[in-house]
Order: sequence, then structure tokens, then C-alpha cells
Amino acid sequence: METPFVLESRDGAVVTLTLNDPDRRNALTGPAQWDAIVAACDRVRRDASVSCVILTGAGSAFCAGGNVKDMKDKAGIAAGSPYAIREGYRAGIQRIPLALWELDVPTIAAVNGPAIGAGCDLACMCDIRIAGERAKFAESFVKLGIIPGDGGAWLLPRAVGLSKAAEMAFTGDTIDAQEALACGLVSKVVPGDRLMDAARALAGRIAANPGPSLRMAKRLMREGQHLRLDSLLELSAAFQALAHHTPEHEQALDAFLASMRKG
Repeated sequence: METPFVLESRDGAVVTLTLNDPDRRNALTGPAQWDAIVAACDRVRRDASVSCVILTGAGSAFCAGGNVKDMKDKAGIAAGSPYAIREGYRAGIQRIPLALWELDVPTIAAVNGPAIGAGCDLACMCDIRIAGERAKFAESFVKLGIIPGDGGAWLLPRAVGLSKAAEMAFTGDTIDAQEALACGLVSKVVPGDRLMDAARALAGRIAANPGPSLRMAKRLMREGQHLRLDSLLELSAAFQALAHHTPEHEQALDAFLASMRKG
């Protein structure tokens, strides 16, 4: 039986998705890998009891990106005419950023090792990134004479700002965990053996909050990246009206008032 590319585990309202091809450094080599990530996102999206997702990699790498040998052999994603390659990206790896974008629950990338090329972009598809000390990041497409085909030109500037994103994309240079922290690519660096503990602790603090408000807050942040302020305010008013009528809001109010009385 073939080992699944994505291992899924659950602790309460937190789902952990682990890329599970350590021998190939969790590379996104083809449809089986792309489909596994999209399917896992779809399962989470349909499950209202999930409040947070952690994405990490098995072994020494987070994700080593695409299949360079296929590029050389004009196979896989690099096979066929320019039109066929374009359609292959659209129907293939580009489904991953869209699947992660459509997740209403917060996502945390626990970057345990190198996140290179598409692996760097995969980390940027998550809302929050924390890194182990051995993590490395590279927007390395230019070194292979190609461009970020999976949304990196949209994702990376939103994570680190246009100047740093341009530096990373135009040089293809690798940065270590501390530089990633300094430029805002990650929000925290921890010892490698404590990475998953730190990710689970953060996910637990997130999942402790009411699920409907988490989902709506994330959706507002997503929409706020392309809406005008007045449009976002209209959407916020509508979401707030919904939030005021959820059972979770009433329970949170009762708990808050009870704690105030005890204090």
C-alpha cells in the first residue's frame, strides 16, 4: 500500500497536516502530491468543528519545492507545449494556493527545515509561520530560469514587503531562520526539537476562541487585502451582526462576566 503524502492527525479542534515524503524532502513532484494537499484542505473546510490547522514536513525538510529532474526531462509539469504547460499549472499545483486560501480556519506553517521554491511559497500560503532553527527559505525559481508559478509573486510581498520580496525573488538567495524572523517571513524561531510543541501551543491558544468568530475574522483579513476600507466596513458590520447571534458569543460573554465577578 502506498504511503499517503499527507498524514492527518487531530487533537481536539486542531488538525495537523504533515507532508510525508522525507526521502524526497517532501517535494511537490506531481498530481499525487498536489491532490493530497487539496483533498486535505477540502476535508478541513467541510468540518465546522476544526478551529486551526498546522502544516509541517516529515524528516529534515519542510518542502523542497518542485521536481527539477522533470524540468530537465521536459516531463511532468514541464511536459508538452507551452499551452499544455500553462494548463497543467492551472489544473495542477495552482489548486494548492486556492485550496489554502479558501480555508476559513487559521493555518500555521511549522517550518522544520528547508522551504525552497514552491516550498517557500507553500509556507507563505499559511496565515502564520514559525520556524525551527534549521529552517531555510529561498524564492529560488530565478536560479533555474523560471518564475514563481504557484502564486509566490502575490504571496511573498504580502509576507515580507515588496523590497525584501524583490530581493529574494531576483537573487534566489537562501535566507536562514533568523533572517526570516528579521524580515517578518516568520513570527517566531524556536529550537528544532520544540517546534511542534510551539506550533501546538499557538494552535491551542487560537482554537480556545469561538470557532465562528475565528472563521469570520480570518475571512475579513483575507478580503481586506483587496477591498476598499468602506467596503470592508460594510462586510464587517454584516459579520458582526452574525457573530452577536451565535451561541459561542453568549457562552463567551457568560464566561467573561463570571470571571469578572470572581475577580
